[in-house]
Amino acid sequence: MAFPLARATIEDAFLAACRAELSALKPGNVHVHGAGHGMDTEHFERAARAAAPFIVDSTRSVGARILGAVGASVAATGLNTNLGIVLLAAPLAAAADARAGADDLRARLAAVLDALDRSDADQAFRAIVIANPAGLGRVADGDVAGPPSMTLKEAMALAADRDRIARAYITVFDDVFSFALPELQAARRAAANESMAITALHMSLLASFPDSHIARKHGADVAAAVQQEARALEPLWRPAPNADTWPPLARLDASLKARGLNPGTTADFVVATLFAEMLIHRSATTERS
Repeated sequence: MAFPLARATIEDAFLAACRAELSALKPGNVHVHGAGHGMDTEHFERAARAAAPFIVDSTRSVGARILGAVGASVAATGLNTNLGIVLLAAPLAAAADARAGADDLRARLAAVLDALDRSDADQAFRAIVIANPAGLGRVADGDVAGPPSMTLKEAMALAADRDRIARAYITVFDDVFSFALPELQAARRAAANESMAITALHMSLLASFPDSHIARKHGADVAAAVQQEARALEPLWRPAPNADTWPPLARLDASLKARGLNPGTTADFVVATLFAEMLIHRSATTERS
């Protein structure tokens, strides 16, 4: 594999992942087939374009990438559209452009996460405050409202039992590499097109893990109920949806939006999975930068 990747290659992969995620029906989320939660695809496209230069800036630490990307995204949209995407994408980009490291993306990512320090925590905390995600409460240790007393990885460890993105930082993105990437590959073998495969990935994630965004905003019981709804429809989306199974998934999309239930963390992991897959693919086909 040809790591490190050039800035332009990583930026292309990030923007492509964001656009691909928007192209697919993802029940409860914003996509080209339906707006929701006061947002449409243009909000997410503007946010991705605003965030990209910071995500791929190899002169910045992970925390600085997060802070710059979130600040630019909120300025461009007036909304928190992509905090979770940025929190997952920034370490992946840093792994892909690190000047030294293994040829394996996940091994490079482990080194990036292990090197996170208090400065990364301070900047990530400031980004989270700027984004002001729904359902953000206060905790005794590692609270984003105060100065950090620990590294970013240590802070994420404290939240890992209640937040799937935090858990990613201490498991080296296990949900992406061990679960979502194989699910995406299996869906692609059965799907008529890439968007259908991404729908299958979204539903698989939604059925497998309670969505952290829903749990923060509406409680763990509601998140678990949505997970069960996705599981109940598994025959319609596994291994991939098709024209005949599309209408019930569209009805779930409309129902979740009508109830104000946005599985935003699930969508964040869809983007992160697509981004990781594209980085791996480009590393295998691109000359060293």
